[in-house]
Order: sequence, then structure tokens, then C-alpha cells
Amino acid sequence: MVLRVAVVGSGPAGSSAAEVLAKAGIETYLFERKLDNAKPCGGAIPLCMVGEFDLPPEIVDRRVRKMKMISPSNVTVDINLEKEDEYIGMCRREVLDGFLRNRAAELGANLINGTVHRLELPQSDNEPYTIHYADHSDGSAVGTASTLQVDLVIGADGANSRVAKAIDAGDYNYAIAFQERIRIPEDKMAYYEELAEMYVGNDVSPDFYAWVFPKFDHVAVGTGTMKVNKAKIKDLQAGIRARSAQRTEGGEIIKVEAHPIPEHPRPHRVRGRVALVGDAAGTVTKSSGEGIYFAAKSARMCAETIVETSKNGQRVPTEKDLKQYLKQWDKRYGATYMVLDLLQRVFYRSDATREAFVEMCSDKDVQRMTFDSYLYKTVTPGNPLVQMKITAKTVGSLLRGHALAP
Repeated sequence: MVLRVAVVGSGPAGSSAAEVLAKAGIETYLFERKLDNAKPCGGAIPLCMVGEFDLPPEIVDRRVRKMKMISPSNVTVDINLEKEDEYIGMCRREVLDGFLRNRAAELGANLINGTVHRLELPQSDNEPYTIHYADHSDGSAVGTASTLQVDLVIGADGANSRVAKAIDAGDYNYAIAFQERIRIPEDKMAYYEELAEMYVGNDVSPDFYAWVFPKFDHVAVGTGTMKVNKAKIKDLQAGIRARSAQRTEGGEIIKVEAHPIPEHPRPHRVRGRVALVGDAAGTVTKSSGEGIYFAAKSARMCAETIVETSKNGQRVPTEKDLKQYLKQWDKRYGATYMVLDLLQRVFYRSDATREAFVEMCSDKDVQRMTFDSYLYKTVTPGNPLVQMKITAKTVGSLLRGHALAP
């Protein structure tokens, strides 16, 4: 037999899954509705992703080594990476996504420019899944009605996943990310050469943060919030534009973007022979809002599980087989999600707590532990005295900001 797998969505998640499957010789079909699609996204990736996913230097627009954390009262904390070879990568999603998608296709994945409209479920364990889609290979927006039968499906089609709906995976709360890409004069752009800014405050987000992230020849200025309505988002975007006006005023808006972002995992991430990865599964972290690395990593782990349990495509994996990917994922990253969820609940609930959060970020030990966790996705237990110091500083910051009051 020849195992056939459909991967719906070719962002970092879908393309990473398709690459692993194609390398193993599994017949892989990678669906993408818009080949020039650029998801609204801050575009930050951790250093470990560059090596782990073998990304060439040209994928990274900027190597950020400095971060400014700016409190509601505009108290600024400067955070600098100390090691010369460390940086946070800033990417344009159209560049990153295009590279990963093309690489998967070059390795043998069948890239289909198509819009998946419906996933028809099989009536028995031995029957295939049928994908109903519009094929846009003729260049038309409507496309040609087509079908494809496969043994397994990976849903990597984002927060509004049709694959998730088809398998009744359950709903989740989601935030909205909104950003403007702004081309600013060269002298102002030079300021952001290796610098990114994060702003907190009710004026820019009631439950998240706002950002100014440098790109190739422009900056991305945006915000995120759970308060999903157009009027609120416009007010919050006006807030970050006002707070960052000194550096971005007079710039040309070259693109406006908005997109839903999941706030927690879906109730069911595997059902039958269908697995969800990335935003479709709900892998975005709280507090930091990081999504790119975890999307790609979840998809790679899922695909590796398929390769292993199918014996390189010699048998059809079962639901139990696919759930091994979830067990591995939750074991490796479950604690990370819990900690970041707690941080968001504690520090993002009022301007007093946000002031305390920024104050805490001024501590060098806090900075080092935070960056180690972000850059390398590993949390090494620190010196007990350092841990005690960080705990004491956190509590002290909260008390001074009256942030522990109910």
C-alpha cells in the first residue's frame, strides 16, 4: 500500500508537516488557498528555530538584540542580549511561509493551489477521507470543483479551521491581532536596526500587549486583544500609534492586517485519522502570544509520529497512534503553557500589574531566564538563590504596584 496524507494549510505548520512526510516517501498533498498569503503576525521567531528548521540567513529580515519594555506610564526598561551570537529573528510571513512551502514541494509534497470547502468523513475505519476543494491552478478565483481521497488528514488551516469543524473538534476563545505595516524614513528606521518595542497598558490592550517590530524596510505596529470588536480594535491601534508616534509618525501605511489568534487548545486535537496542528489545534502561547515556532514544532512532531507509526507509509495509523503526538507535545510543553497562562492572568489584568511586570523585567536574572526560555525553548533550573531572588522581586513589584489587591 501507499499511505496518502493531505495537509490542509501551508503556513509554518502545514509546510513543516508536509516536509517530514515527503522526506519519508509518504504520498503527501499540501493544500494552500492563496500562495501569496501573508498572515498578520509580529513575525518573531526564536533563535533555536533558525537551526532546528534549517532556515537560511535571508529569511530573517532583522536580528533583534535589544528590546524596550514600556509601561502604561511610559517607564522604559531596556533589555539587551549579552551574547553576540544570540538574537530574535524578525521575519515577513510571506517570505518565511513561501520558503517553507516551496521546500516541502521540492522534497516531494504535491502542492495544490486549492480552497478546501468540505472534508467528507468515512463511514468505517477502512474507508478514505474525501476532500472537496476548488482547484485554482487555472488561475481563476472560483476554481474547478475537485475531490481527493486520502488515508489521513492534518488540519493546519488556522484559527477558522474547516478541518476542525468537520471533525467536531470543539470551539475555543480567540483573540484578534491587528497591525499596520508602516514604511518610515531611513533615519527613523535606523533606530530599529536591532531593536523591538513592546508596550503595555489599557490604552493599547486590556489583556495583551502592543508592539513595534522591525521588518526588512518597514516596521509592523500592532496590538492584540480578547475584546473582539472593530470599534475596540481601532481604539487600541490608535493607542499604540499615539504611544509610538515619536518614531513612526509621518510614515506610509503599506498594509493593514487582522487575524484571529486562538487563546487555548481545542477540546479535541485528534479525532479518527485527523490531527490538528498549529493555530487549528490552538498552540499559541498566552502572555507572549508566540505562535510560529510552536505551530511548526507541533506539525513536525505530528508528522514524525505518522512516519513512525505507519512504518514509513506501510500501514495506516489509527487514532490511538496519532494521539501519541499529543502525549509527547503535552509532556514537553504543557508546563510552559501553564506558566505563561498564569503570567498573563497575574500581570495583564490592570495597569498596576503591568507597571509591576515592567519593573520586574528590569532584573538581569529575570531577563536571562526569560531569554533562555524563549530563544532555546528549554528551561534550565537556576541557582536556588537566584530563584529565591526572582520570587522575592516578583512579589515586591506586585506589592508596590498594589497589584495583589483583588
